[in-house]
Amino acid sequence: MIRTLGFTKDNNVVADFPLDELHTFDFDWYWVDFDQPTPTENTYLDTVFHFHPLAIEDSLMRLQRPKIDYYDDCHFLVVHKMNSIELEAEEVNIFIASNFIVTYHKTPVPEIETARKRVLNQPGDWERGSYYAMYQVVDKLVDSYFPMVYNIEDRLNEIEDQLNYQRNAKAMSDVFDLRSDLLHIRRIVLPMRDLLYRIMNSGRLGLIGAERAYFGDIHDHLVKLTEMIESNRELTADMRDSHMSMNAVRMNSIMMTLTIVSTIFIPLTFVAGVYGMNFDNMPELHWHWGYFIVLGVMFIIAVSMVSWFKHKGWLDFFKL
Repeated sequence: MIRTLGFTKDNNVVADFPLDELHTFDFDWYWVDFDQPTPTENTYLDTVFHFHPLAIEDSLMRLQRPKIDYYDDCHFLVVHKMNSIELEAEEVNIFIASNFIVTYHKTPVPEIETARKRVLNQPGDWERGSYYAMYQVVDKLVDSYFPMVYNIEDRLNEIEDQLNYQRNAKAMSDVFDLRSDLLHIRRIVLPMRDLLYRIMNSGRLGLIGAERAYFGDIHDHLVKLTEMIESNRELTADMRDSHMSMNAVRMNSIMMTLTIVSTIFIPLTFVAGVYGMNFDNMPELHWHWGYFIVLGVMFIIAVSMVSWFKHKGWLDFFKL
């Protein structure tokens, strides 16, 4: 589907005009959006607009890294939309010149529709031309990143609050999943940040000071996103380290318990082993109270060892 929008020199707008009538209007600038175009509509990039073959080839390819290419008649940008479900990049291509902007995308991009409505509802900004429309598109795409990062941040905070008593592998599994999501978002945000830096400092786009300031605002948003992503990645690392430390403490507690129990039973086992040999020349075997005396000795040994462990502070370990 192709949607068109034209702005005349006398501040009138013409919407949804056929492409074959493009040059019949006296447009100051116009906006053509290729929304999930058909193979026939793809040919219009060459037959109607006569874009550079390399730019057309990049548009038709599946996924390009965010970039800007400069050509004689227009400039070509690749920007990324973020899929909110899979957190994967979806390509949006922009052909931009002083008198037109052409957006091309193979998947639905609600942000472009939002930018289109924003431009239509601000007649006072129509005279700012096609670069203002490009700013609106890129700004809405970048703004759509924030809810996904905020969602991950909220989920991490929930897990962190529960981590003190949620001693199971499910919590850390969620943390590693979120860390993977942050990595996916980072792979989208960093190239977009570099692209905006190039746009801000490019002399070939012909941006004036006010226009640079608007794109600088988008760059600031991407810098903020980068800082949020790195902060959350550090949080996941801290949570991972805390979980591993808690597991180590619990493991040490278990080993201490087993060690103390084993240590107590070593002398008791020795005594029981000695009197279990049943030699004839062991007078204690024939004592009337021998059995109870041996049990008493074993009890005294066990109590004495427990008291000694407590005095040494070893039993305090179980309070952790």
